[in-house]
Amino acid sequence: MKLFLLVVLSIALCTESAFSLTCFTCKDATSNLHCLSTTKCSDHEKYCLTTYSTTGTGSDRSQRITKKCSAFCPTIDLNIGIAGVATSCCESSLCNMSGASSVKTSSTVLTLGVLASLACILRMGF
Repeated sequence: MKLFLLVVLSIALCTESAFSLTCFTCKDATSNLHCLSTTKCSDHEKYCLTTYSTTGTGSDRSQRITKKCSAFCPTIDLNIGIAGVATSCCESSLCNMSGASSVKTSSTVLTLGVLASLACILRMGF
């Protein structure tokens, strides 16, 4: 029995390390629609990092989004009125779809959303 438990534990630990983190990636995108590329992270990169930056006021306001794999999770939340920067991190594959720290989604909801989007795109003929 002990040998069986040891084998199961070994398999579980090896399986966990065999699956790398996958994150959505983009650099200075103007919208999340431009952040749908994915990248398999290196073994030392344990976080999906999203950085939002905004500049300007009113109709001259612009937003930039950067998403990537990261070995660390910097906590930045700076807003000085005409410019701001905020970061959010997560630790599961494809968890940085929206990047909004207050929005929590399950993998089932995420999968259904992606499948519904693909079905809509295929139906429209794009």
